[in-house]
Amino acid sequence: MQTDIFEKIRRSTGGPIGQYRDKADGYFAFPKLEGELGPHMRFAGKEVLCWSLNNYLGLANHPEIRKVDGEAAARWGMAYPMGSRMMTGQTALHEKFERMLADFEKKEAAFLFNFGYQGIFSTIDALVGRHDVIVYDAECHACLLDGIRLHIGDKFKFRHNDAKDCDRVLARATKVAEESGGGILVITEGVFGMTGALGILDQIVALKQKYNFRFMIDDAHGFGVMGPHGRGTSEHFGVMDGVDLYIGAYAKSMATIGGFVASDKDIIDYLRYNMRSQIYAKSLPMPIVEGCIKRLEIIDSPEGDERRAHLWKVTRRLQEGFREMGFDIGPAEACVTPVHVKAGLEQATNIVVDLRQNYRIFCSVVIYPVIPLGMVIFRIIPTAAHSMEDVERTLAAFKEIKERLDRGEYDKPIPDISLYK
Repeated sequence: MQTDIFEKIRRSTGGPIGQYRDKADGYFAFPKLEGELGPHMRFAGKEVLCWSLNNYLGLANHPEIRKVDGEAAARWGMAYPMGSRMMTGQTALHEKFERMLADFEKKEAAFLFNFGYQGIFSTIDALVGRHDVIVYDAECHACLLDGIRLHIGDKFKFRHNDAKDCDRVLARATKVAEESGGGILVITEGVFGMTGALGILDQIVALKQKYNFRFMIDDAHGFGVMGPHGRGTSEHFGVMDGVDLYIGAYAKSMATIGGFVASDKDIIDYLRYNMRSQIYAKSLPMPIVEGCIKRLEIIDSPEGDERRAHLWKVTRRLQEGFREMGFDIGPAEACVTPVHVKAGLEQATNIVVDLRQNYRIFCSVVIYPVIPLGMVIFRIIPTAAHSMEDVERTLAAFKEIKERLDRGEYDKPIPDISLYK
């Protein structure tokens, strides 16, 4: 019996996240942070200390960047260039930015993405054919998983950050590829964005001595931040030459829209002519490209080094402080700091409200399906714009919250969120 698609949706619970929309919308989901982007913003009518922005290097409100962004918008408008890069959207500035990115990542060439998410899964789609095999980390980001799902050939996952299991899966993939005549693409992340764990890049690169494969990493949270010069997690591990395709995003360290892939020139040329998400999409507006050039110049400068140094000072103190108090922050080594709390959904909800309304601290709470079922984490994202006073204030608040949780003070019904909107 046929059904109406809209009626089917109306009868549903709303999906894994949407089932909470009536109680969550506008407060836990789709919250509105207002004011100048930075550590101190306004939420629900109150000033809050914000730990939820991926503004790692504090460039969102950098005066020189704001000046370049504003002047570029006035000079070009947001329409120029019109059309896709292939048809009418190519400019000298787009090419200049790509050369800068390639040089920064020590690769022969680079290609810009309009959006990091679409660019990543489109790169995978363009790279592999039906006879090729994909080997990937079990906890890859949704953008990678969506690209892997597009692949009609074989795909095998290995246990998260488990080099021995990656070895085992590569042995299996090699047999399949030898029979089909295809190749192997190994995919992982430089920094896992929910846990702050680093990918095992050095151990995977070492497996090239044993197996024949190409290696691609999504380094959205590592680009501009990891490594002595901010070139990413591959620089941090000293394996830049062993990573065949490096993918970075502007949304984290650059605090803007877009991304890129860097690799050998002939591979980038192939992607330019075969990535559907770029062939059939409008070129990045000129103000974004010009603004990104300025951002990369700052990242690759002594000022960038200073900002990274302060970011890591803030990060290390936060992580040390949480561990000293007995909080579980897992294997976090990068800036992302997930504070695991042993609490049910009701308790976690009450903690969030207490943090935001009384302690005036805003951080994201993450539950299933973003993370595995049964986990609750408070996701802290330090930036170079945070002060050490911000750090100590936050640690003191979480110390009190832990004590209150242990006393059972959060074992109560979920409050009416509409009272706080």
